[in-house]
Parts: sequence; structure tokens; C-alpha cells
Amino acid sequence: MRMVAALGPERLARVSQPARRHRGGAGFGDAVMLTRGVRGATTVKANTREAILAATSELLGAMVEANGIDTEHVASAFFTASPDLNAEFPALAARQMGWTHVALLCGHEMNVPGSLPLCLRILLHVNTEKSAGDIVHVYLHGARVLRPDFEGRAPGRG
Repeated sequence: MRMVAALGPERLARVSQPARRHRGGAGFGDAVMLTRGVRGATTVKANTREAILAATSELLGAMVEANGIDTEHVASAFFTASPDLNAEFPALAARQMGWTHVALLCGHEMNVPGSLPLCLRILLHVNTEKSAGDIVHVYLHGARVLRPDFEGRAPGRG
């Protein structure tokens, strides 16, 4: 059985299950949330500041809506762009949406030959009570080809 220190070193929870409340009162280790990764990707119309910010806002909004995310529960967000996107930092869109207290980081994806051009990706680290199977990963526009197995799935199934 694989275990992870989700509530502190004295109490362990299974990786796939949210931690349960411990009897004995409030304090460190009594939280019931795990941190889950929420993935998303989209394609950007052009390498312009406006196009990058618009695509980022659209994707981030879709990810938040699909998962019912409260920004107070977002631990951090990692934005990556294909090497052909460099006109603006995608994280600026999150700041413009009011994400002022969330740790944000931008980077470039590996330049793999044949990879999807003009592609923007987001990985959110969200504290949630949802199981991993209930997380909705969002792929928009041309980025749908990255995860064809998610096409047509109901929310909570990918």
C-alpha cells in the first residue's frame, strides 16, 4: 500500500483518498483536503500579447468553472507555452483575473520535433476534497488532439 504524508508525519492517508478528520479536536493535521493537479491546454491564434492573454483567460476560466474551483484553494499554477509563444507571460492573465495571492510560474515546453505549435498549457495545484477521478481536465481548440481519450467524456471522467 502506497502512503503519503498528507496530514503531517504522525497521520498518513492513502494517495487516492482524501484524508479523514482525526478524533480529538482541531489543530495541525485535521484538514480534509488533498492537493490535486488540474490540467488544461489550448492553442493560441498568434504569438501576440493579446492572443496569449485571451487564450490563457479562456482556458483558466474553463478550468475553474469545470471544477468549481475557489481561488482561495489554489496553491499554485504553472503555465507553459510552446517555444513559438513568447510575446507575453501567460500568468499575467491570471493576475488580471484577480489571482494576486496565488503562486504563479511560467516556462517553455520542451522543443520536441513535431509537437503542437502555439500551444499553451496550465497545471493548477488545487486543495480539494474531490477524488482524482472527479477532476475535470480541460483541452480546448487545437489542443484537443493532445488527449483524444477525453473527447466526449462526461465531467469527472478525465
